[in-house]
Amino acid sequence: MIMAAVAGTSARLRRYVVAPAGQHSASLIMLHGSGDSGQRFRGWINQVLNHDLVFQHIKIIYPTAPSRPYTPMNGGLSNVWFDRYKISNDCPEHLESIDSMCQVLENLIDEEVKNGIKKNRILVGGFSMGGCMALHLAFRKHRDLAGVFALSSFLNKTSAVYQALQKNEDALPELFQCHGTTDELVLHSWGEETNSILKSLGVSTTFHSFPNLYHELNRTELEKLKSWILEKLPKEIETPSE
Repeated sequence: MIMAAVAGTSARLRRYVVAPAGQHSASLIMLHGSGDSGQRFRGWINQVLNHDLVFQHIKIIYPTAPSRPYTPMNGGLSNVWFDRYKISNDCPEHLESIDSMCQVLENLIDEEVKNGIKKNRILVGGFSMGGCMALHLAFRKHRDLAGVFALSSFLNKTSAVYQALQKNEDALPELFQCHGTTDELVLHSWGEETNSILKSLGVSTTFHSFPNLYHELNRTELEKLKSWILEKLPKEIETPSE
C-alpha cells in the first residue's frame, strides 16, 4: 500500500493518496472541512476509526483546498473550497467561488477517468464545507457519479443545487448524509432541511442523526459510511477469459 503526498496537477491542488491494497477499480474523493488539509482529514478519520481507512480495490484521494481569503474569518486566509458571506443557511451562496472550484475538482475526476476508472465507479463527499462542495459537484455538474456523501453539511435555502434539480430529468447520484444533533456550528436542522429538499427534488437519500454529536465525526458514523461506500462501489468480480 502506497501513501504519499502528491503535488497535484489539478490547478495546483495538493492531495494525499491512499492506494488500494489490491487491484484499483474504483475511486473515492474525500473533501475536508474549512481550514483543514487532505492529510489532516485522513489522519482525523483514522484516529476516529482507530485504524487506517483503506480498501482492497478503492483508491482514496484527499485533496487540499487552496488558501484564499475567507469572509467568515474577516477576510483572513484559509484552506477553503469556496467563500461564504456567513455561516448560515439563510443567505446567498458565493457562487463564483463555488463554480471555479467545481472546475478544479472536475480535473481530479477527469484524471481518474483517464486512468481507466468509469464515472459510475467514482464517489465524492466530505465533511462540513467539503460535503457542501461535493453536493454542488455531484448534483449540478456530475450526475453520473456513483454517489455523494455529506457529513455535518448543509446547503443554503436558495442553493443553486436546488435550482438545478428543479429542471432535472436525469438519473441522480444517491446521497448519504450524517449529522450530529448537538452540532452548534452547522445546525442539525440545516442538514435535515437540506436532505428533505433534495429528497423532494428526486434524490434518493439516507439521513443518519447522531445524538450528542457536535461538529465532529464519530466511529459509528464512519463505519456506516464505509459500508455504504462498499455498497455503491463493490469489488468487481473478475470473470476468467475463455
